[in-house]
Amino acid sequence: MARHRPTAPTSYALHPQLAADTHPLATLALCELRLMDDANYPWLVLVPRLPAARELIDLEAAQRRQLSDEIDVASRLLRGVFRPFKLNVAALGNIVPQLHVHVIARDEGDPAWPAPVWGRVAARPYEPEALVERITRLRDALPR
Repeated sequence: MARHRPTAPTSYALHPQLAADTHPLATLALCELRLMDDANYPWLVLVPRLPAARELIDLEAAQRRQLSDEIDVASRLLRGVFRPFKLNVAALGNIVPQLHVHVIARDEGDPAWPAPVWGRVAARPYEPEALVERITRLRDALPR
């Protein structure tokens, strides 16, 4: 019996899990730039506004180049604001199939160091004041 594949969406919508786990930061040429709601790490998520993208190979060449440029923007933003020891960049999507790229600033003393952040410690949602401060700080540092 053939496996049923869901029909690809025809318009872009942010996956409900990404909407629940992140906060809007900026709209870039291709992606929504969002802040992960985990105060354990400075953590950004890029979500290309493409309706059916699940994998990097689903993007056209120009879109892949644009995504790479926007990963660069997010990476430089985190490095400039937080001066991390290391940047982790990953596109996993095992739980949320919508294509998205994590850019995480890591330090040797962070709660998961040196392991990946997933599954190490519980997410620590931002307190309201800290969230406003973090978003303001990042937005102020974005290139114009």
